[in-house]
Amino acid sequence: MGKDKNPRRVAENEAMAKTRMLRTSPQKLNLVAAMIRGKKVEKALTDLTFSKRRIAGDVKKCLQSAIANAENNHNLDVDELIVAEAYVGKNLVMKRGRPRARGRFGALRKPFSELTIKVRQVEEQA
Repeated sequence: MGKDKNPRRVAENEAMAKTRMLRTSPQKLNLVAAMIRGKKVEKALTDLTFSKRRIAGDVKKCLQSAIANAENNHNLDVDELIVAEAYVGKNLVMKRGRPRARGRFGALRKPFSELTIKVRQVEEQA
């Protein structure tokens, strides 16, 4: 008399990972996410390792989490994984400010983002 099992949010040959509260703007994060979309995971990890962008380390961490989920939770083969989707969403924006000349106040917006990465197992064509 237990509860029914939750249905999977992704297909049988997919796994995903989500990172929230990344301290960068969605526009900057999307540039890094676009860099890895559709690539094999080994190539994507290499690209993120040698990227000069600050946020690339956090994107790499999220991708490694998606790979680990695929391997440990869904029994997928790591060598056949590709980055099926990598998309970015907005999160909160901290409103800060700094005093300016003549008693005015300059607004500073400090945006946060969230990143979702889905990896999919595809059989290699021989």
